Amino acid sequence: MCIMLYIVKFVTRKGIDMADIFDIFKRLEQNKTAPSTTPITHLLVGLGNPGKQYALTRHNAGFLCMDTVCERYHCPTDRSKFNALVGEATIAGARVLLMRPQTYMNASGEAVAAAAKFYKIEPAHIIVCSDDVSLDVGGMRVRGKGSDGGQRGLRSIIDELGTDAFPRIRFGVGKKPHPDYDMKDWVLSTFAPSELEKLRSLFPIACEGIERLIKDDLDGAMQVCNRKG
Repeated sequence: MCIMLYIVKFVTRKGIDMADIFDIFKRLEQNKTAPSTTPITHLLVGLGNPGKQYALTRHNAGFLCMDTVCERYHCPTDRSKFNALVGEATIAGARVLLMRPQTYMNASGEAVAAAAKFYKIEPAHIIVCSDDVSLDVGGMRVRGKGSDGGQRGLRSIIDELGTDAFPRIRFGVGKKPHPDYDMKDWVLSTFAPSELEKLRSLFPIACEGIERLIKDDLDGAMQVCNRKG
């Protein structure tokens, strides 16, 4: 109680908005580390290709989103398991395995399926973040299930799980500049600085969507995240 009174006096003297302080305490309470005995119930996957040469390419939008997720929930993906880099975080009260598959995009499903089998995670609790060439940069789309839309990482996950009934957050990386432009060359091209700024501005919003998906609030996640760009 004395500590709280001290904080109130301090922020009042410094002119800090108390609403911001209470929001910080609320987030700390929601995302405090769960006991290690709590089972992992959700899998959050960011899709991309490993290697520095791919770090800022369009196909690595999922990896880039995971950078923000790891920072927000204070959990690095620094352990090697399931042919992926993984970490554990508590998000919206659930214990979540964060994953960056290291298989390269087209075989991402191998890592996802291995983790899902090990932890007995149902597809509805697997959230995948990926790029989407049908959306402009700055666009974002949440879906609860559906086809891969030509995204080969999603295709691999669908094939390995045997279902497309898992939620995904897709980030717009822009359409090909010309119909004859090779799609592989396009998704492996790097973002312009202005595009990267737009993309990264979506990630804190995506985190809000992830929290809602973990709470089984698909409609809420779509309402928060979906935008054309």
